[in-house]
Amino acid sequence: MKIMVINCGSSSLKFQIFDLDDKKSNVLAKGMVEEIGKEKSKLHYKNDKMKKDEEYIKDITAKDHTEALENVATLLLDSKVGIFKDKIQVDAVGHRVVHGGEKFSKSALITKGVKEVIQECFDIAPLHNPPNYQGIIAAEKIFPNVPQVAVFDTAFHQTMQKEAYIYGLPYELYERYHIRKYGFHGTSHEYVSQRAAEILKKDYKKLKLITCHLGNGCSITAVKNGQSVDTSMGFTPLEGLVMGTRTGDMDPYVVLYIMEKEHLGIKEMNDLLNKKSGLKGISGISNDMREIMEAAANGNTRAQYAIDIFTYRITKYIGAYAAAMGGVDAIIFTGGIGENAVSIRQQVLEPLAFLGVKIDKKSNESKEKEKIITKIGSKVKVLVIPTNEELMIARKTKWVVEESNHIYR
Repeated sequence: MKIMVINCGSSSLKFQIFDLDDKKSNVLAKGMVEEIGKEKSKLHYKNDKMKKDEEYIKDITAKDHTEALENVATLLLDSKVGIFKDKIQVDAVGHRVVHGGEKFSKSALITKGVKEVIQECFDIAPLHNPPNYQGIIAAEKIFPNVPQVAVFDTAFHQTMQKEAYIYGLPYELYERYHIRKYGFHGTSHEYVSQRAAEILKKDYKKLKLITCHLGNGCSITAVKNGQSVDTSMGFTPLEGLVMGTRTGDMDPYVVLYIMEKEHLGIKEMNDLLNKKSGLKGISGISNDMREIMEAAANGNTRAQYAIDIFTYRITKYIGAYAAAMGGVDAIIFTGGIGENAVSIRQQVLEPLAFLGVKIDKKSNESKEKEKIITKIGSKVKVLVIPTNEELMIARKTKWVVEESNHIYR
């Protein structure tokens, strides 16, 4: 089955085309359109016949996501670099949708009702759901007879129990506005937790895992017996760990205090919390961990503060989730920082020796992308696994389409 995966941001559209069967998955083509809505947009493209470092780049006009996807469709039929001849032959299109609210605990075939729920979540995911929705509208227009599937970031976390997701607010506010912890990065956490079970040759349904997705956005999830039982992000992606530009956990009264002292409105406060805080705000340098680590190595005190605060919070969450699950079998690092920052992993893991974590320094520093970085005999295994959200979206899309075909057969 050929699946097209689409992931839309406010001014971007990423895509991959997979050829999936029960045993293997091949990426036939992938790319992205960036700077959508500007006078000139840029289309990046690569297919499976190109050399490793080869890429096709083209300046295009894309005033919106529909026009961006039209340019992608045209390129896929191009006589020189396209992968199709007369017609784009995909069996389904899978869309990353960040927020599905409480309505979806799994991926869903897109219908009018599903689109209405995605729109209902615009208020609580204003940066993500609107462009995700635009991608769906664009794909429905360009591929009118192809099944469209929504794969929700929040769905994996719908297995959490009330004690994990209800806030200490008047319960009526939850009932009225559905204010609760939802969690995000669910597709990534699900992929790496399943992959960890495969690498360890253990039954996924019998493992206690802690997955750490560390990038510009960061979250940690406790996965017990194949289900998310708690996660660090909350009602929005602002809760939890210190991130690239987001505050993470703090006393809610701080918001009111700063607004009063600095005479800030809601929009200004929102920008401060989401775009000016985190690693960037603490270090005063950047939201890029590589730049912060370089500055710290050169003696910058605030850069070192940022690193120490970042790693301390991760260690603390791992300890809390180990307690919540009654133990932990393995810890998984993924995301740009999780996969590449050797010293960050070391700093996070050293205080966890009491859990039975024994780091293998050589393995931790090796260039292997997918690896176990603990010593033989370590009670708790630690793995580094590159995430592959697009592959997970493709697999879920295939499953939804096959299930719907079975139901309506």
